[in-house]
Amino acid sequence: MTESVEQLQKEVEFQLSQLDFPQQPESLYDPLRYMLSLGGKRIRPVLVLLANDLFSGKRENAMPAALAVEVFHNFTLLHDDIMDRAPLRRGKPTVHQKWNSNIAILSGDAMFVKSCQLITQTPISAMPAVMNLFLKTALEVCEGQQYDMDFESRNDIEIEEYLEMIKLKTAVLVGACLGIGAQIAGAKEEEVKHIYDFGVNLGIAFQLQDDILDVYGNEQKFGKQVGGDIIANKKTFLLLSALKNAKDQTAIELQQWLAYDGADNASKVNAIKNIYETLHVKECAEKKMDELYAEALSHLDALPINQERTAALRKLSSMLMLRES
Repeated sequence: MTESVEQLQKEVEFQLSQLDFPQQPESLYDPLRYMLSLGGKRIRPVLVLLANDLFSGKRENAMPAALAVEVFHNFTLLHDDIMDRAPLRRGKPTVHQKWNSNIAILSGDAMFVKSCQLITQTPISAMPAVMNLFLKTALEVCEGQQYDMDFESRNDIEIEEYLEMIKLKTAVLVGACLGIGAQIAGAKEEEVKHIYDFGVNLGIAFQLQDDILDVYGNEQKFGKQVGGDIIANKKTFLLLSALKNAKDQTAIELQQWLAYDGADNASKVNAIKNIYETLHVKECAEKKMDELYAEALSHLDALPINQERTAALRKLSSMLMLRES
């Protein structure tokens, strides 16, 4: 019987706390410990364990890989924070803010090495496939981050390019977690592909939901500043849809607000939200999100496994897609 998501989260948290890092040099390993101590939902390692359970794998065989993907994920967040000059992560000072950027870069590198060490604890029968998928995904995440940075200086981004960027930056790791769990359990190649594609489509749909909630969410429930993407002129699905569909005076007004560099952020947010509503871009984003979520579930349905066995994964995916706005 698959354990609940909450039980798996607690188990992952405990196992992360047991990871053994050297005491010296302190300035290399203390930031690493600090980053992992900041918490989080631990969704990615839970996905590894759920996929492993789905194909009747042994928990102890999958746990090192589950920890590996969480350490890797936190490494990407640490480096993202440096590039974004972010002062806070989960309400606490970021590593580069608490120490400095050079220390943060090197500690992040150490985290990546540690994630690779953990992956090598995978049973030898699954090692080549797991390592190949893990490293392929690591490279794709780097590609996604680079595209995201490139987009900041481009004004000709197509919606399909944006979807590919969030697929690489965010969704492939979700897919890889599920694929790795299945591989360790000995799933067939076709089954691994279905569970991987389930994760990728779920990951893109989740990011689109994030775009929507950033504009229309309840700030207390969402946990982020609502309208932050609008203030930063971040090229989200919503903004790209508006740029594509705006005509005449609406297009002029949108460009004027994008060029606005005054302090009245509230007026900018309200004005661009009004443009979004005129152009129905929220509905467009929701339609694409729903299509991707349906596509994700179709891959889960294609597995030769009864729905009772997939219940935990379905429940988790539903929780991710039904965040309160």
